[in-house]
Amino acid sequence: MDMDEQYPNNIVGSKSFTAVAINCAAKAGEWIKTKAGTVTQLDTKYSMHDLVTEVDKGSERMIRNLIATHFPSHSFLGEEGVGPGPEASAKAIERVSDAEYVWIVDPVDGTTNYVHGFPFFSVSIALAHRGQVIVGVIYDPMRDELFVAERGKGAYVHGRKMKVSPELTLAQSLVATGFPADHRAALPANLKGIQAIAPQVRNLRISGSAALHLAYVAAGRLSGFWEIGLSAWDIAAGALLVEESGGHLSDTEGKPYHLGVRNIVATNGHIHDELVVALGQAGAAG
Repeated sequence: MDMDEQYPNNIVGSKSFTAVAINCAAKAGEWIKTKAGTVTQLDTKYSMHDLVTEVDKGSERMIRNLIATHFPSHSFLGEEGVGPGPEASAKAIERVSDAEYVWIVDPVDGTTNYVHGFPFFSVSIALAHRGQVIVGVIYDPMRDELFVAERGKGAYVHGRKMKVSPELTLAQSLVATGFPADHRAALPANLKGIQAIAPQVRNLRISGSAALHLAYVAAGRLSGFWEIGLSAWDIAAGALLVEESGGHLSDTEGKPYHLGVRNIVATNGHIHDELVVALGQAGAAG
């Protein structure tokens, strides 16, 4: 993958944050791909649906070490360095909330897919400056698709500028969601949402990687995405991709996105209010 050919100079500078994020995502993604089908140790974290493998841990170590080489003073928030469950996630965000620069990393988003050989998983890397995401990179190693956004400079895939889809109503829309690992609160709320939204949209997709779903909203392949009970590492990079592609993000009640948001709605903008209202009416806002 030749980054200089794929991405314009305003996105990749020789020592820029974005270049490091791209390099980390590409290296980790290629390594993950070589390990596919070799997973021997499978552990659960928060529930039987919340899997972690030695590949998740190895990918995170690789990314953390690469970033530390370039930016030793920056903070790091990776999924595998945080305990299971929503409380641990909230505390982790709080711990880095005062950091000037913090890298927010999901080393394998879609571990269950990865374990089963279902080719829909990604590496997600974001950099936040004083709580605002300024770089977002999501890499899908199976399709060799690299989604890159830099605040104020647009979002790109295959070096082409991305733009959200044109659908104006839910009835015309292809929308994605997920099945959360938290069975007590998040999963029942999301199932309520699925029951309410499925009849109102053209169709629904549940593909198992929140980061890639967000990248697909940015690329215009999905009209929207919502999910209850996500964490910062699931959302941060994708949030900037959506924003820089002309889309809209909020929590499920329509309030502005920030790193602590766990219940997310991301759309092309046109269908945003309709989706938020429909989730609210169904009691599915979490």
